[in-house]
Amino acid sequence: VQLQASGGGLVQAGGSLRLSCAASGRTFSWRVMGWFRQAPGKEREFVAAFQWSDGSTYYANSVKGRFTISRDNAKNTVYLQIDSLKPEDTAVYYCAAVVYGVGVSVTGAYDHWGQGTQVTVSS
Repeated sequence: VQLQASGGGLVQAGGSLRLSCAASGRTFSWRVMGWFRQAPGKEREFVAAFQWSDGSTYYANSVKGRFTISRDNAKNTVYLQIDSLKPEDTAVYYCAAVVYGVGVSVTGAYDHWGQGTQVTVSS
């Protein structure tokens, strides 16, 4: 599975962005698609995940109500809609896929990672 994240940019606080994660390769083998983020000097943290089998979604408490994860099966793409952006949302956002691992919110469960896309929110 190869993952390509895009859609990041510089936005003002209160604005919105939609991140995309396009997947190629053995896409039928993944079980969960997730988004993580990593701010400078901080550990990578879970943001949201989508369970492919039943469409269940999972969110970190810090983003509930502002972030929405969704998928487009035909395009093998997962999206992360980010609304009401805050300066503390500034980070590199990574998409990842679980193929063999177990879990949705821990980095160790994910087998494949995209290269990341920068989101910068100005106050």
